[in-house]
Amino acid sequence: MVEVLNLFCDRIATPIGPILIAADREGNLRAALFADEDEVVRRQLRLHYAETGFTLEPARDPGGITSSISNYFKGKLGAIETIPVKTGGTPFQRRVWQALREIPCGTTTSYGLLAARIGHAAAVRAVGAANGANPIAVVIPCHRVIGASGSLTGYGGGIERKRWLLDHERAPRLF
Repeated sequence: MVEVLNLFCDRIATPIGPILIAADREGNLRAALFADEDEVVRRQLRLHYAETGFTLEPARDPGGITSSISNYFKGKLGAIETIPVKTGGTPFQRRVWQALREIPCGTTTSYGLLAARIGHAAAVRAVGAANGANPIAVVIPCHRVIGASGSLTGYGGGIERKRWLLDHERAPRLF
């Protein structure tokens, strides 16, 4: 019998809107989404944990994650680098998400370069889809992926948030 995943939810006020987070008992971040309502996080969690099921309880600063993300928004950009994450998703998605965490703060890459980095140079669209399915905004920095021409392309939180995050990280303005 599979054990139900117990998760703890907190809210973070940021300059670009609220983020809801969900973390497990061990302090692993499982979801972080720009949202006002818990239901948005619940929907995302159901995509990944429907098989095992989960509970979601309010908590203050689970695993210190709320503080770390808040510090990032206060200018301590490295504060999110050591947050432990544990995601559902397919093995391919998890590989893309791990590669995203390896993109240094203040830099960007393209979908094509990211695909090549994980050994699937022809899988640019699949990398883009995995990027779009990322359940952990900011900490798994999908905002650091831009078009090959340097243009800003889709971002689940909206292009204006993506632009703000890249400016916040002082990424070179190619867009």
